[in-house]
Amino acid sequence: ANKKHVQKIGFKRYNPFTDTGGDQSFTTAFLDDFGDGIMISSLHSRENTRLYAKKVANGEVSGQVLSNEEKEVIKQALK
Repeated sequence: ANKKHVQKIGFKRYNPFTDTGGDQSFTTAFLDDFGDGIMISSLHSRENTRLYAKKVANGEVSGQVLSNEEKEVIKQALK
């Protein structure tokens, strides 16, 4: 069986800002069986929406700080 295709997915919607209503922001992770893949975060505020992509290797992101939501999504995907 191929372990290098997407097998683990984590997803969370949330509101990171106090000036907007609803859970418009999200983070999702797409990982293979080794914990390698990508994580995409979309942060929505009243003025704009920002999109971030981070490389995940062996269940970790190196060289970049993770938010609590991003940490939670990786943990969720690796379960």
